[in-house]
Amino acid sequence: MEYGPAAWGSNVKISIGSDHRGFPLKERIKVLLEKWEHDVMDKGCEGADSVDYPDYAFPVARMVAAGEADRGILVCCTGIGMSIAANKVQGVRASLCRTIDDAAMTRRHNDSNVLALSEISMDDPALEELVKVWLETPFEGGRHQRRVGKIIGYETGTQR
Repeated sequence: MEYGPAAWGSNVKISIGSDHRGFPLKERIKVLLEKWEHDVMDKGCEGADSVDYPDYAFPVARMVAAGEADRGILVCCTGIGMSIAANKVQGVRASLCRTIDDAAMTRRHNDSNVLALSEISMDDPALEELVKVWLETPFEGGRHQRRVGKIIGYETGTQR
């Protein structure tokens, strides 16, 4: 299967971020995304010095919510903190994925726009395939659109 900008029809803007524990994995993902010719916007962090994950999750999530990035990818030790923080930003549907099947399902059924990854749980050989599947799997819509619509309605206050 072809992958890269031609598969999407245009260069995809992807905002990425990590805390200190996720930094090495974020750097590897950045190389993959650049290999696939995506426009990568790295929101930090810059190394192994201890930092607070919300300081990096919020800027990535805000870029996605504002349409400044098509998708976001966040990495921390477990991926849990990043997904919690990113989901506080209206318009973001961040999903912690640890398997390729998780990545496919969250795109198909939840229209996930931010991928959260665990530095300690990511199986090295699966990294490239997981990111690729998450980027290229389309949202199915249908009954899933109705459900995502309810989440959006709750989030925006139009449905309780």
